[in-house]
Amino acid sequence: MSAATQEIKRVTTHTLQKLKAAGEKISMLTAYDYSFARLFDQAGMEVILVGDSASNVMAGHETTLPITLDQMIYHAASVVRGVKRALVVVDLPFGSYQSNPELALASAVRMMKETGAHALKLEGGVEIVDAVKKIVGAGIPVMGHLGLTPQSIYKFGTYTVRAKQDAEAEKLKTDALALEAAGAFATVLEKIPAALAKEVSQSLSIPTIGIGAGEGCDGQVLVMHDMLGINQDFHPRFVRKYLDLQTQITGAVQTYIKDIKSGAFPSSEESY
Repeated sequence: MSAATQEIKRVTTHTLQKLKAAGEKISMLTAYDYSFARLFDQAGMEVILVGDSASNVMAGHETTLPITLDQMIYHAASVVRGVKRALVVVDLPFGSYQSNPELALASAVRMMKETGAHALKLEGGVEIVDAVKKIVGAGIPVMGHLGLTPQSIYKFGTYTVRAKQDAEAEKLKTDALALEAAGAFATVLEKIPAALAKEVSQSLSIPTIGIGAGEGCDGQVLVMHDMLGINQDFHPRFVRKYLDLQTQITGAVQTYIKDIKSGAFPSSEESY
């Protein structure tokens, strides 16, 4: 954490704008509960995303689609209670905003009122601009999400890199500008060519947060279970594992079981 970011008492959307202007990269990581959110916040994370990836890593679903608004509210409220400094951004789940702007606003208001979150994230481009305008118009900050949008995975049919072809790349650039014009304060760029992500980042006045989009973005985000090595079944090239918690946790639990079986735990010092 730089000296500049150490001085920030509370990260806001304005803070992210200042970091982009200063050329300082933005750190972002997912969290889904109080305990991890508290650790990440204390470590100096600038943005904590309560991702609908909770559907995968917390509930065991194959996609992000099944998680409900009520379930996202539960996770988001838990995270907010653990955070004192970071900006908490929450995904609006599939089906809670796509059909019309009024539904989008109703979902957004519920999320903000019942969780204490600071901002919301919506997937999509020009198709959701009216919803973004409606939510921003009510005073709620919105982060966009372009490229590989997991809520549309059945339309894509694959998790491969998006916008490699000219037509899709041009649409992504148009979508990014449309989200900015609609009032979005930032946008995630997921799994797109690095050169395209850099071009989009330079074309926008708002920050971009990359995941599998190269170093040209204004910040980076990963799913905590991937970054900490809790999930060892997911090996995309854009994930860097900073720990191997799956092995460490498994080993610790096995030792615990062994100590119980042998009578080594609890000891006299651990008894009353």
